[in-house]
Amino acid sequence: MSEEDLRKDRSPGLKLLFAALIGLALMIPLLLVYALVYDRQDQSNTAQASINAGWGGPQVVAGPVLVVPYRTAETQNQVIDGQTVSRTVEVERELFVSPVENRVETNVVPQERRKSIYRTVLYEAAVKGAARFALPGDLPRFGVKPGQLIWERAELRVGASDARGLTRGGTITANGKPLAVEPGKGPGATGGQGFFAFVPWDGAGTLAVAYEFGLRGSRSLSLVPRGGQTRWHVASSWPSPSFGGGFLPERRTVSGKGFGADYTIDKLALGQAPVSADDPGPPVIDATGTYMPGPIVTDGAPGQSLAVTVGLVEPVDLYSKVNRSVKYGFLFIGFTFLAFLLFDVVGGARVAPAEYLLTGAGLVLFFVLLLAFAEVIGFTGAYLLAGGAIIGLLTAYSAAVLKSWKRAGFIGALLVGLYAVLFVLLNLEALSLLIGSVLLFVALAGVMYATRNIDWSNVGRREIAAN
Repeated sequence: MSEEDLRKDRSPGLKLLFAALIGLALMIPLLLVYALVYDRQDQSNTAQASINAGWGGPQVVAGPVLVVPYRTAETQNQVIDGQTVSRTVEVERELFVSPVENRVETNVVPQERRKSIYRTVLYEAAVKGAARFALPGDLPRFGVKPGQLIWERAELRVGASDARGLTRGGTITANGKPLAVEPGKGPGATGGQGFFAFVPWDGAGTLAVAYEFGLRGSRSLSLVPRGGQTRWHVASSWPSPSFGGGFLPERRTVSGKGFGADYTIDKLALGQAPVSADDPGPPVIDATGTYMPGPIVTDGAPGQSLAVTVGLVEPVDLYSKVNRSVKYGFLFIGFTFLAFLLFDVVGGARVAPAEYLLTGAGLVLFFVLLLAFAEVIGFTGAYLLAGGAIIGLLTAYSAAVLKSWKRAGFIGALLVGLYAVLFVLLNLEALSLLIGSVLLFVALAGVMYATRNIDWSNVGRREIAAN
């Protein structure tokens, strides 16, 4: 080999270029692993949906609402022989009366169901409530006169968004008297699903209503507040709740034995009239049970109902953690290649491009092993198993590549530190950027300090002269 070829072979710039190109090439399998995580997560969601299909999805509970038909005169325009003719006709509408107050207590009993390696959280909820109704003294100001109301067809409506979960039926009592419950005709907030009962009341005084029903669902339970004041107490033995929706609880307690939460929502916060000719539509709850905020309901516009949501979330969302860990893959490759490069350029160990490539392949394989084992034994166990396997493999391989077990021990210690730091970052999501940026600064400062006395321009020349 000529002196010029030997100089190129030992040139730090060329070695750095080769290492960088191989590192960039390894971004392709990292992206494939990233796509694999999304594919497995999609399969998990499909499996969970199939489990929930026979049980009940995320549930929205609404009511009770008093619905009273009324007759009113309406002007209609018709075009006859090219001329617009107006006429007054009598039509029938429904008046929706919200309770003056509504107190609800809910106990949620969770359970986990599995299909193959996938699992989902189901629950059975016992809903019990008491409400009080009274017609506004100034009812005509809302466009309806008492004489227009058809009280013999008045109904009390209670809703659940997925009626498949109403496996235990329901009861309604009015002023202490039990009513005959019929299926269907739920409030608009539950898409018309639920149950109702005809109520013997003529609008005089107040109407005291008690109701109770059992409900099956999955992932989340939402309550649509309505009326003058809504109080909701919800409790469960599930240790990992999420609180969302249009309002947050006034008080909440969360421990390893479960959680409890208390809500109080006043009519001024809802922005709804006590009576209305429109029934607000359902809140938007996606397939994961997450409340999606929409336009606030205003008087005269049905819009989307507000809701408070309690979710039963997984203590460890393994797919999101694996997904986040893959994003740090380039740091693993970069630090390991940097250590190899320093041993190569400064220490005199000859590291071939193929050896960089095989080492990088091992680092990428860690994330595949992490995903595969996490679906079976959980994230923490999978992390320890996959990390230990890759550290052992690359430490032994480094001993052969670097021709020294002492150098291989440094590579092993580096990988142990990287995997430990990544585990901390994954569990401290809120501070991950701060901690990661500080550690990168420390690592860069360490490399600069270790190489501060190296004459990079003469590294290759000294070795050629020595040969």
